[in-house]
Amino acid sequence: MEFLKVTEQNFDSDVLKSSKPVVVGFSAPWCGYCKRLKPAIGQLAMEIADKVSFGGVNIDEEEELAKKFQVETIPSLMLVKDGQCSELLVNPPSKAAVKEWLEGKGVL
Repeated sequence: MEFLKVTEQNFDSDVLKSSKPVVVGFSAPWCGYCKRLKPAIGQLAMEIADKVSFGGVNIDEEEELAKKFQVETIPSLMLVKDGQCSELLVNPPSKAAVKEWLEGKGVL
């Protein structure tokens, strides 16, 4: 599954103003753990595509977005729902952990 490429230019229109909640993943191409987690997140994204959208931020290309949301460790996930940004989920260990986090946020 291809994630929305999130940038400073499209963050407001495609994430904050989205009609569905959006999970924004902060990562970088050189991050080994990010690469290992991506297939699990992709599988979850397909399973819940009717309820939640997924996007990704390359922190090397979008340093200002990473700073704005105080991303210090990758991978980190943020849920944006009704224009509100959640605290970060840092280094989720598994697809199940991400799903549980989303259930706790009331989007599943």
